[in-house]
This record gives sequence, structure tokens and C-alpha cells, in this order.
Amino acid sequence: MSKFDHILYGREGERYLLLGNEAIARGCIEGGVDVVTAYPGTPSSEIADTLSQLASKGGFYMEYSTNEKVAVEVAGGAAIAGARAVTTMKHVGVNVAADTLATLAYVGIRGAFVVVSADDPNAWSSQNEQDNRLYAPLFSIPCIEPSDPQEAKDFTLYAFELSEKLELPVMLRTTTRISHTRGPVVFGPIKERRAKGFVRDRARFVMIPAHARTRHKVLLQKLEEAQQIAENAPINKVHITDSKVCIVTSGVSYGYVADAIKQLGEDIAILKLGFIYPPPVQLIWDFIKRFEEVIVIEELEPYLERIVKQVIAEHQDRIVVHGKNLLPRCGELSIPTLLKNIAHKLGKKVEESKQLLPIKVPKRPPVLCPGCPHRASALVLKRVIGDAVATTDIGCYALQVLPPLELGDVLVCMGASIGIACGIAVATGQRVAAVIGDSTYFHAGLPGTVNAVYNKHNIMIVILDNGTTAMTGHQPHPGTGIRGLGDRGVRVLLEDVVRGCGVRNVKVVDPYNLKEAEKAVRSLWERDEVTCVIFRRRCVLLEREKPRTIYRIDQEKCTKCMSCIRLLGCPAIQLVDGSVVIRRELCAGCGVCAQVCPSKAIVKT
Repeated sequence: MSKFDHILYGREGERYLLLGNEAIARGCIEGGVDVVTAYPGTPSSEIADTLSQLASKGGFYMEYSTNEKVAVEVAGGAAIAGARAVTTMKHVGVNVAADTLATLAYVGIRGAFVVVSADDPNAWSSQNEQDNRLYAPLFSIPCIEPSDPQEAKDFTLYAFELSEKLELPVMLRTTTRISHTRGPVVFGPIKERRAKGFVRDRARFVMIPAHARTRHKVLLQKLEEAQQIAENAPINKVHITDSKVCIVTSGVSYGYVADAIKQLGEDIAILKLGFIYPPPVQLIWDFIKRFEEVIVIEELEPYLERIVKQVIAEHQDRIVVHGKNLLPRCGELSIPTLLKNIAHKLGKKVEESKQLLPIKVPKRPPVLCPGCPHRASALVLKRVIGDAVATTDIGCYALQVLPPLELGDVLVCMGASIGIACGIAVATGQRVAAVIGDSTYFHAGLPGTVNAVYNKHNIMIVILDNGTTAMTGHQPHPGTGIRGLGDRGVRVLLEDVVRGCGVRNVKVVDPYNLKEAEKAVRSLWERDEVTCVIFRRRCVLLEREKPRTIYRIDQEKCTKCMSCIRLLGCPAIQLVDGSVVIRRELCAGCGVCAQVCPSKAIVKT
């Protein structure tokens, strides 16, 4: 039995408490999904994780693809052959998939294809907070946006139906607060799957320039059809009152609006858009033309604000529009922020207590887990390269940049550490270390490696192999040999891949063995060529259930030199009443602290 079985077997009319991401997974099942592909990334991960657990029982295919571009290609290919497919990713993943998506809109599909973009306002777990609503007009594909878990499920089903009708990919845009909010979800019926098969049509599916020019015209015609659908889409909601001010909003922003208005005790007219591209311009005009002022409430870019202003300009009206002149263009919205600004436009005062969050949560900075092999890898690497430049990448190991390890000088995006290291090496004439994780290397590290070898860049590639995609929830990748269906595939060894890219000197080391690891890394660092060291040690969270040795500090030997704390910063080692102690319940038994202690005061219990 799986903890997600109710998402598969729950019956029509039953109600369950689900995360927004779990609700999307149920929407996929109700939509009769055939193929699920994903590259894990917070805040999208739970969608694929849920469907991965249910795929074999549900009779659909699921894979964790090597990156988002490949995920879109696999799902898009299945949809071309008549399948109902979905690809899930975080917002920056769409950047990786953009090349394929842009042309797939020209090609179109014969089944249904939904692309879930989970955006991350405030960059809670991301390197930026880009607004992926802007991708919809760039790709010329429909985009819809739910505002709670129930809509997350319902809109997913609607996206499948819309995609099937238009034969276009459809973007379902969520945000962190939708993905990770839990709410009641009423289940609907599950669609039956239909027959699939590839029908040859080279003029449609082969995008040479002559075909592309024709298909672009077809795409624009389909977009006009989508525009008409948007005008009457049931996922748009209108609430009319006799207020002089109205609100236009969508997605999670509606939740903030509803709470703020409730606290104000006001009844304000609201247009909540679910279909955000192409925008229902006639619906928008019919709504706002009754009012003197419009407040457009949305997170990040003034996307809806620009649409509303354009609609007003086309009707040569003088309705006043407020948006980013009142609200921030970065970060998440909050009820206090809305209370203050909406009340101001309504000429009301809000008690200061209502403008403040009732609970102040203590700050909890992210930290590598006790016993994390990345901590030992950073220590070894710093001992070898000293003050040399080390680029880093997306993964748990990005936390190596924090004190006391302080390893990592540049971080941009998935796989960029290698290419950027090449550029720094060229510009400075110095040898550079490029740090990258195992899943990230399979995702986007191979092209940079080939480029480094081909152009003779003076870098050392450092792959931190912890045997999983740890940061996003321990999903498998090619190096694990486990597939998204839970069965065994072919394990792709990193050292074989790196050597296949042309790197001649490759060594695999255990980061827990500081002395041997340092010796191996030093031999690679001293070479004037592309080399690679693979630090291989399984993620400590996957080892917690195994018997382990617990370490303690012999207080008679301890000189309180603080080397263990100063060098490692392990959360299990703490200063309590002037004494350095190891918390038994946190100790992972890695033994790295015992190796750095100059007094040999750290011993096994």
C-alpha cells in the first residue's frame, strides 16, 4: 500500500485533504493521463513523486527525465502519437525546455499535453523568481492558473480537455503557495484512455523552414480559437457589487485578496481570471467599464496590469488602474500588504495590529545535514585548491558557500558551473574548480565537459555523487539505476560518462576518508588539463535507518580549540555551557570530525 493510494482509488464525490501538487496529480489521473515526465524541482516535485508511486498501479508510464528539455520531448512525442501527457517542472526548468516548447507549439499534438510550471515567488528554493506567465505569449500557447488545491485538480483536468480540443500544449502555472498549501479536494470521475498511434504527416511534424512558416499561421489561428474559449471559460469568476473600486486578480493572489477583504469588512467587485493567456479581453472590459478605479493584484510582473491597461486604452477610456504603483514587483504578497493598500484606496483605516503578522517565526537558515558527505568534500577541496576560484551549481552542495565552509564563488543555473569555470580560466589564466552534483551533471553537465575537453580549458571538474537527487526529495536519476516506475533500469556510471566525454584523468574517492581523498584530489589539481574527481558517498538521509557508530567528545582530551566547529560547522557539534559536545540524536557517524580534531578528543561511543 502507498500513502498516495487514495489519490488513485478515491471515488467521484469523495473529499480528501491534499497538497496542491497532490491535487494536480489527481487531476492528471482524472484526465486519463498516459505519460508523465519530469525533472524534479521545488516547488513542483510532489506532483511527479506522487504519480511515480501510482504509475504501475494506475497503468500509465512515468519517468524522471535527465532534464526538462528531454522531459518535454518525451511527453511531447507521446502526445504527437495521440497520448495524454504531462510534464512537471519548476519555473527555471521552462528555461531549459524553451527550445523544444517554442517549436512544439507549431507542430501541435494529436492527444493532449499539459506543461506544469511551478513558479517560486520570493525565491524560497530557487536562484530567481521569474514570472512564467510571460512564456505563454512567447510560445503562443494557452496558460491557466488555479488559486487553491481544488482548482489545482479541476484546472488540470480542464487543461487536458483544452489541449485536446486545440491540439496545442497548455501551460498550467502554479506558485509555491498553491503547490504546498493543503486543502479539501472533491474528486471527480476518471476518464477512460483512448487508442494511440502515430500518424505520419511530415508537413506538420517536420519543422523545416517551409513547413514552419505554414504552421506559424495555423498556430495563430488556434490562438484566436483559444481567445474565444477564454471569453466564456468556466474557470473565470466574476463577483459584481456597487463599489466604485474593483479588483482584477488571479491565482494565489486571489486568496490574499479574499482574506484581506474579509478583514476589511468590505464587499468589493472582483474578477478572478483562471484563463490568463490568451486573456479574455471582452470579459475584462465588460467587468471594469462599470468602475472608476481598478486595482490589479498579482505577484511579480505587472502581467495582468498591462492587459487591463491595454483593454482600457483600446476603448479610449480614462479608468484609473493601480497595480505595481501600490504593490511590490518582487517577492510574495501578504495580507498585511494588501490590507494597507486596499484600505488606502477605499479611504479606510486599518488597525496597526491587523497589518502585522500574528506570529513571528524564528529564522532558520538552511544548513547541510549532520554527516552530509558534501561537508567533507568541501573541506578536502579547500585544503587542496586554497584560494583558487571554485564555481558551484544547483543542489544541496550550494550550501557549501555558507560559513564555515565558504566554498563556491559563482552560482548561476543548472550545469553552468563547468562552462563558467571555463570562462574564468580563459580570462585569468588560472586553474579553476567546477563543483557540480550527480543529478545536475546528468541534467546539464555533459555539454560543458565536452566543451572543456575540446577547447583545452584548465579546469578540474568536481562531481559530488550522493546517489540521489537529494535537494528535491531523493528522486532517482541515471546514476542510481532506478526508474520513475520504481523498477531497475540501467545504471549509468558517472566515471564512464566523464571518460566518454574525453577526460583522461578521472578518480573516484570517498569524502569520509579525508587523507586518501585529499591525496587523490591534489594529484588531479596539479595537472594542467581537464581532470575530474568524483566524491562518492550516499546521501546521509538515505542511511539513517542503518546501524551507525555514534561519536562523542572526550572532555578530558578536548582543548576547546574549536577546530571541529570552525572547520566543519556540523549541526551535531554544539557548544553547551562552555563545552563542545556531540548530540547523539543528530550524529550520523561519519567520523569526519574525529579526523579533523588535532587533540584526538573525538572518539567512538
